[in-house]
Amino acid sequence: MKEGGGSSRRWRLMIRVAAAIVVTGWLLRVGYQMVYPYPAGVEQPLPFSHRVHSGEREINCLFCHDGADRSKNAGMPEVSKCLLCHSVIIPQLEPVRKLHEYYQRKQPIPWRRIYHLPDFTHFSHEMHLAGGVDCGECHGNVKEMDRVVQATPMEMGFCVDCHRKNDASVDCLLCHY
Repeated sequence: MKEGGGSSRRWRLMIRVAAAIVVTGWLLRVGYQMVYPYPAGVEQPLPFSHRVHSGEREINCLFCHDGADRSKNAGMPEVSKCLLCHSVIIPQLEPVRKLHEYYQRKQPIPWRRIYHLPDFTHFSHEMHLAGGVDCGECHGNVKEMDRVVQATPMEMGFCVDCHRKNDASVDCLLCHY
């Protein structure tokens, strides 16, 4: 009878431990979501935290995305621009070593695009920046994102609502020509 009782106690203990693990995991997930409201974005070839770079380090969006104030596309920085800092800052870190490898091979980093607009849509970052529109209006609070997620729907209704709210033109030919 003792053997059966020990087995029963062992099962109850295993069930309690399993329940504790499940509850702990759930609490950690809920707690993480309260602290960090954004889901993990698209996995990139190198881990890059906008939260660290633009949030904590306060690097301006235009430093890396220097095409935004003069062209349709904001652009991605050349690897050499990343190395302005990372030739000295944490060069031994594995992702930064990979950054150096891209540079040595003279290859751009194949970042995965987050925002997509249809081909029949014309959009100018330059025009929006000149009009005083903050990047966060469309891209969300990137300063809180480790991996960038599409924070707003890139659909005509979103754009038209914003234009109306800000007394900007809603002429179709402004964006579709």
